Amino acid sequence: MSRSARARGRRGKFNPRAGFEPAPTGPNISAALLKQARKSGQLNLSNRGLEKVPDTVWRINLDVPEEAKNVTFDGEDRWWEQVDLTKLILASNKLSELSPDLNQLPALVVLDVHDNELTSLPKEIGELQHLQKLNVSHNKLQSLPPELCHLTNLLYLHVDYNKLTELPNDLGTLEHIEDLDLSHNELATLPPSIGYVSRLTKFNASNNKLANLPPEIGDLHNIRVLDLSNNQLEYLPSDVGRLGKLEQLYIKYNKLREFPNLKQCEQLKELHAGFNLIGCLSADHLKLLPGLVLLDLRDNKLTSIPEEITHMQHLQRLELSNNDLSSLPFSLGLMSSLKSVNLDGNPLRTIRRDVIQRGTSELLKYLRTRIEEPKGGDAAPLTPDPEPAAPGSTIDTFTVHKTKSINYSNKNAESVPDDLIDTGRDMFVSDMNLSKNVLTTFPVGLVQLAATLTDLNLSFNKLSALGAEIGQLTRLTTLDLRNNQLSALPTEVENLQHLREVAISINRFQQFPPVLYSLVKLENIFANDNHIAAIDVDGLLKLPALATLDLQNNDIMQVPPQLGNVTSLRSLQLGGNPFRVPRPAILAKSTADLLEYLRGRIPT
Repeated sequence: MSRSARARGRRGKFNPRAGFEPAPTGPNISAALLKQARKSGQLNLSNRGLEKVPDTVWRINLDVPEEAKNVTFDGEDRWWEQVDLTKLILASNKLSELSPDLNQLPALVVLDVHDNELTSLPKEIGELQHLQKLNVSHNKLQSLPPELCHLTNLLYLHVDYNKLTELPNDLGTLEHIEDLDLSHNELATLPPSIGYVSRLTKFNASNNKLANLPPEIGDLHNIRVLDLSNNQLEYLPSDVGRLGKLEQLYIKYNKLREFPNLKQCEQLKELHAGFNLIGCLSADHLKLLPGLVLLDLRDNKLTSIPEEITHMQHLQRLELSNNDLSSLPFSLGLMSSLKSVNLDGNPLRTIRRDVIQRGTSELLKYLRTRIEEPKGGDAAPLTPDPEPAAPGSTIDTFTVHKTKSINYSNKNAESVPDDLIDTGRDMFVSDMNLSKNVLTTFPVGLVQLAATLTDLNLSFNKLSALGAEIGQLTRLTTLDLRNNQLSALPTEVENLQHLREVAISINRFQQFPPVLYSLVKLENIFANDNHIAAIDVDGLLKLPALATLDLQNNDIMQVPPQLGNVTSLRSLQLGGNPFRVPRPAILAKSTADLLEYLRGRIPT
């Protein structure tokens, strides 16, 4: 017999007539639930309105169970083979304290008491030497007991959304922690010992009162995600530049006046530095970040962007809204990887507003046309020089030839003129903008451009259906169908295997178009403001490159936790739907945090 079984035998209460009598189980906790917990080693008491944890929970591995009161050594109830409790979930109750008796559960590996009313933790928590995951977020904790630092096997510690003003000085003894969340507290400093938590890969200290960081933060050599948003930082120590494995850095909503020195952060993919006071972006800054995919500098004080931004050959998203930019380097137009450039709220004088309003693709094409042509001896263009425009023609053939694009938007047109199609075919047009017209049917003449057309904008029309002909435009990479009357997409869309971005926002879709799941190169899907009722995770998992998914303002009643397994997502927007979980506070977090939250809710 095991030591725990002997202990249970010693402490059991025996009634000569009834056998062993268990202690009362307490409110809202059935004997059957405790019996199952003894078999599985897991007990979930979340969302039961508990104001106190019944003593039977702390003594679950000490008291003799009810099923043992009729002593027998055969049958299915082999009560003496019970396992120690390793996982205890007490989340979303009304607990104001935890009993010191929690040390009677020495085998605990997971303890989750988030979303309660705890004001302190008992010092006995430090005796849970096997504990690997501790979640005490969304409580009212003002301090952490020093004994917490005895939990040397801890891998995951979340104390976010509390009232902490300081941390234990010996925090560095928790050297195995990989995920540490201190966000939404009242911390003014971090202890220097933070540098000893060297296995940390994800560290969130956002929404505190940090005015500076200890130099030891540069010793977190395994850190991949660092969130310091919403603090009072006026500068980042140069030691942050030693974080060689850093992939995502969030420093938005601070008081930074200088762009951080990230000299050794060669793995950095995302830099979120918006809502600061940064006034200068130098060439030296940009040369240090060749692998950056996302650069967010919105709401700063930038007056110029250096030509050296082209060193960022992998940059896909550039956020520059609400700065003091009056111009952009024309070389920006040569960055083929760019998918999104946001310039709203800048006093730009060298670029017409209508060019900016057409979107990123139009902006980059415009910038390319402004680059000075090479002089002498260069290869001849692939297409012949255009003929002069015929008298009365509305098509600027010179511009079409130069930009390989046709803008026929806002013409109140019910159809596309044949001469427009002919010009597009003869000039090898790759971009066609037919937005803001009154088209009711798909312009079949576009099929004549199938050999070269890559970008098609049919937004803000009156299309109620797309014809099968859309499937012949097999070179399309971008398709904009916003603000129409569509409720379905034809099966022929499956032929658009080069499609990387599709916008079906503000239509009449009641379900996500299944045909999109066959387009394996899709990176961005905008399906907001429809009537979509469900999320098909299995379908989304068929899109390995999916980075952006916008499902805001639909009729989604439930978010499946398995959506967290779509780890390719960098931007997931779900607001404005009638579901209750995740809560708005969770949706307001980063996409990475949202996905992690969803994964944590997957039944085990």
